Order: sequence, then structure tokens, then C-alpha cells
Amino acid sequence: MTNPHDIVIKPLVTEQSMMDIADKKYAFVVSKRANKTEIRRAIEKIFGVKVEKVNTANMKGKTKRMGRFEGKRPDWKKAVITLKADSKEIELFEGM
Repeated sequence: MTNPHDIVIKPLVTEQSMMDIADKKYAFVVSKRANKTEIRRAIEKIFGVKVEKVNTANMKGKTKRMGRFEGKRPDWKKAVITLKADSKEIELFEGM
């Protein structure tokens, strides 16, 4: 996984993640195979910021029903990025 855009899939926009922006914490959906070091390098390269800490969590997909048929949403990985105090903000989340 050398391309940073293969590691960082999309930003995670929830009420909790929007409140954490004040503390310079940003949430992203990342590749399940990526580790913390790869996530740190990808975020720093894509957004040009300084990352202090990376927290990750493997999220289980929900089981959903459609009538009598049952299916499952895919599992995914969440990363919460904490920026250093002297780092600039990520422009993607400004204005939300």
C-alpha cells in the first residue's frame, strides 16, 4: 500500500467526530490492512499536517434484514487522528 489514497478511504462525519475537531481530533475510515504507521504517513502526505497520535478500532458490520432474508454489512476500520498543537487544521472539515 504505497498510495496514501488507498489507505485513507473517507472522512467519518458524525456528531461525535464533529465535536472532537475542537480538540484537533479527526476520524477517518481506513483500509482494514493498514497499521498505525501507514495511516500516520498517509494523513501527513495527503493533508500536509503533523500527526501526534493515531488510535484505531476494528468495527463490526451490522446484520440487516430485508424481509425473511438476512445479510451483513462489511466490517471496517476507524482511525482517530490527533494533530500536534502547532499543526494546521485539515481544510476538509472547515465550515462544517
